[in-house]
Amino acid sequence: MVREAQRENRISQYVRETRAELRKVVWPTREEAINLTAIVVGTIFVMSIFFGTVDYLLTQLFRLLISR
Repeated sequence: MVREAQRENRISQYVRETRAELRKVVWPTREEAINLTAIVVGTIFVMSIFFGTVDYLLTQLFRLLISR
């Protein structure tokens, strides 16, 4: 019985502390969230083009070296 009460007490303490921490969070505004999302999507797009180009060039280079 005592262990169950301690376990329940720990769980309720964890939930209380988690709620307290979430109240301290400064959430972004809708506009900030949209702008940050656009930055992430744009960066992913640019990096995918970059890595795709590097992959293509290295593939062609290795094909050239292997075919000799």
